Amino acid sequence: MPEDEFRLLFVGDVVGRPGRTGLQALLPGLREELQPDLTVVNGENSAHGFGITARTAEEIFEAGADVITTGNHVWDQRQFITEIETLDRVVRPANYPPGAPGKGAIEV
Repeated sequence: MPEDEFRLLFVGDVVGRPGRTGLQALLPGLREELQPDLTVVNGENSAHGFGITARTAEEIFEAGADVITTGNHVWDQRQFITEIETLDRVVRPANYPPGAPGKGAIEV
């Protein structure tokens, strides 16, 4: 790979336990095969298909994600409104209003 190239592996919507189980089974092999510089996983539906929790985020990180993105379902699990502040590599949508919990962007 040329020196100036960057490999990004992005995994779309992980939904519920089946999605997390599939991610745990497949992501380590994909990372080994593809050798991405950064692995981003959308986890906004990882908690029973509705939102995300700190626990489901941890499962996604353990599977090999470097960063977790969210979307319009980020607050479906109400406790995540406070949990997101403890997770440095989880981002909420960047277009949420100022003062919304979490980070709209991070630098990795």
